[in-house]
Amino acid sequence: MSGRDDKTKGKLDEIKGNVKENIGNAAGDDDLSREGRSDQAKGKGKQAVGNVKDAADDAKDAVKDVFRKKDG
Repeated sequence: MSGRDDKTKGKLDEIKGNVKENIGNAAGDDDLSREGRSDQAKGKGKQAVGNVKDAADDAKDAVKDVFRKKDG
């Protein structure tokens, strides 16, 4: 899975969690509210993984560029 995919899925989890938390708060359902906060945290974690993957890809590309310039 690419960094972009992880970030997209993470953002969706974060949004879903926010909705669950708000519905849980409005309905007085502590379990749903807690589940929503958990989903938000999971989403932020996925986004962080996506950011790391993107940074690794950028670093890999930079190294390739350096070697191409040496060979060229």
